[in-house]
Amino acid sequence: MTYLSISSIKKLYQLFLTSIQGSEKEFTTGGINKAIFMLAIPMILEMVMESLFAVVDVFYVSQVGTNAVAVVGLTESMITLVYSVSIGLSMAVTAMVARRVGEKNAEAAGTVAFQAMVVGAVVSIAIGITGFVYAKDLLVLMGGEPDLIEEGWRYTAILIGGNISIMMLFLINAIFRGAGDASIAMRSLWIANGLNIILDPLFIFGFWFVPAFGVEGAAIATTIGRSIGVLYQLSNLFGSKAIVRLTRQNFVIKWQIMKSMLKLSAGGMGQFLIESASWIFLMRVLSIFGSDVLAGYTIAVRVIIFGILPSWGMANAAATLVGQNLGARQPERAETSVWRTAKFNMVFLGFISMIFILGAEPVMRLFTDVDIVVGYGITTLQVVCLGYVFFAYGMVVSQAFNGAGDTRTPTIINIVCFWLIQIPLSYGLAVTAGLGPIGVFISIAGCHSLQAVIAIVIFRRGKWKEVVV
Repeated sequence: MTYLSISSIKKLYQLFLTSIQGSEKEFTTGGINKAIFMLAIPMILEMVMESLFAVVDVFYVSQVGTNAVAVVGLTESMITLVYSVSIGLSMAVTAMVARRVGEKNAEAAGTVAFQAMVVGAVVSIAIGITGFVYAKDLLVLMGGEPDLIEEGWRYTAILIGGNISIMMLFLINAIFRGAGDASIAMRSLWIANGLNIILDPLFIFGFWFVPAFGVEGAAIATTIGRSIGVLYQLSNLFGSKAIVRLTRQNFVIKWQIMKSMLKLSAGGMGQFLIESASWIFLMRVLSIFGSDVLAGYTIAVRVIIFGILPSWGMANAAATLVGQNLGARQPERAETSVWRTAKFNMVFLGFISMIFILGAEPVMRLFTDVDIVVGYGITTLQVVCLGYVFFAYGMVVSQAFNGAGDTRTPTIINIVCFWLIQIPLSYGLAVTAGLGPIGVFISIAGCHSLQAVIAIVIFRRGKWKEVVV
């Protein structure tokens, strides 16, 4: 028994090494469990680095002062437009590239990749020029105070002006994920954000010949780090090892492909914006009950997001497997991959929910010692986690739709669940029914569970297998 246990651990470790090295590139044949593992591990590690960067970046900026943190928050609100476009395009690109790779048509996948980069560049340049020229005016529109604007407008100008590095990092990683080259996507983000973490204190506080730029330095570090990450991506796209390569034959504008891409990406953008808008409304409802509630909820949500990062890695793996297997004309294998991934995700999130339910207080006290804030945070964790088992299936199935190229279905489901039901339900339970903040938490758990059930019912009908991308 001991020998088998050690042998299994060694085998698992070897698979782990293979997954991050990216030496396994065939996912339309062989074991489904192995395919899920190979794709999910680098995607999980990619997201962990993104989360780590966000925490470290805010930590350094907070040392500069309150205005610095505020200008970062205002700028991030504006740059949500960039994220929504890049996320929407990424969903479309992953689906289209995965389908071409499944068809064993690497040249067509390269052509899709080029169209995505052209569209992303045009959009980001337009946004960048606007942000760079009108940085002060944009901060005024966002309600920034004069002293905040004077201190931080250069941060806004640099970050939005250089947003092409953010756009390309998202888009090219979507190309690699669709191709099954998840390890390259992982390394790209680790390089970009790792450099960002190193450069942040140098440019913010100054070192040797580098002057202290203050909050402006954070934008410089981010732009440099992500630009170098993009250069690494391009070196792989033009290299010989990646599944999808860019060659001279790909450098042709294909309007029909762009049209299909934009049509698919509209659904992806909608999904992001719909859920973002619903969270903003929930914050507005909770603000009725005071700053202590908001503080406890905000901390708890950050903990929840960090806890479910591996789940998004598994969901993204399912999207790639669906796209590639549909391209290989193996719809049944695509469907099996989804149910298998969802089952693994349910086990993982079930384990996480038990940690949050039983250990909510010590988790919250890692961030604050204010008892009333801790109390609201505990309630948030314990109530929201009740919907985790459903959420595990919902996030995987939603990404499976996207991987098949059906971004419209999850968009409609999100509108129904998060706008037509969750928004009025949260207000009704919290204010009208007098339940207070727990009413909002109940609506979150309930509506995410409902979203999962609706998605599963529609997914079982199988119409997604017939989508042409």
